Amino acid sequence: MSSLIKFIQKAPWSARIGIIILVMNIAVAAFAPVISPYGETEITGDVWEEMSLTHPLGTDHLGRDLLTRMIYGARNTIALALTITFLSFTLGTLGGFLAATLGGWCDTLLSRMVDLVLSFPTLIFALMVLSVAGTSILSLICVIAVLDATRVFRLARAVAMDIAVMDFVEAGRLRGEKTGWIILREILPNALPPLVAEFGLRFCFVFLFIACLSFLGLGIQPPTADWGSMVKENAGAITFGIFTPLWPAAAIALITVGVNLIVDWFLNLASGLKE
Repeated sequence: MSSLIKFIQKAPWSARIGIIILVMNIAVAAFAPVISPYGETEITGDVWEEMSLTHPLGTDHLGRDLLTRMIYGARNTIALALTITFLSFTLGTLGGFLAATLGGWCDTLLSRMVDLVLSFPTLIFALMVLSVAGTSILSLICVIAVLDATRVFRLARAVAMDIAVMDFVEAGRLRGEKTGWIILREILPNALPPLVAEFGLRFCFVFLFIACLSFLGLGIQPPTADWGSMVKENAGAITFGIFTPLWPAAAIALITVGVNLIVDWFLNLASGLKE
């Protein structure tokens, strides 16, 4: 723990701000049932009430406490985005490393499959599949993870191909090491810096993509709280000069900026640049 604290203390202020934003959001998501003043779907007041002691951020279009919905929205959206990002990175990294290590027909087959998926616009492809497969959480995870894995595959393959021709990898092959050993012991440790940075960027993309799908009605479904759907549900309040939809929109922007600040720091560390 002390080494982690020292490592963070060496970070620039921009990265520290990003870490604070991310940690606060994760803490809110983890302890949502404890810190939320009301239940997730509980109606506690009138429609679009103004901010007060009873409702610090006002109420939404159904009279539910907006602060409570924001807290549970953080929990649902962040947990789903992390799950999808981990899954897409596992699929994309494994596929990219296999394509670069084995080459030949394996590289050709996987690359053409990825090119086929990438030939469709991401949002249109997701809308088509979700409209047929349904908008369950499982469908949402599978569709976004597969789409995002194609981007991870291309990066992992490009990085692994540069590493696969190094002398220490060739030495491992000559010793008779298996493909799994070469990937885990030789390629993966040397590919971690760009992949860690890409993980943050992919998390931002997935987070915004979930919010976009929820805004279009094909993401996390009501009454489950989600920041994207909260913007859509309360968009009509702007007509009356009520700024209720700006709170979830600001939360989406804040966590995106925070993660990007951390990613910039990791990119500087990976490239060897100094502040």
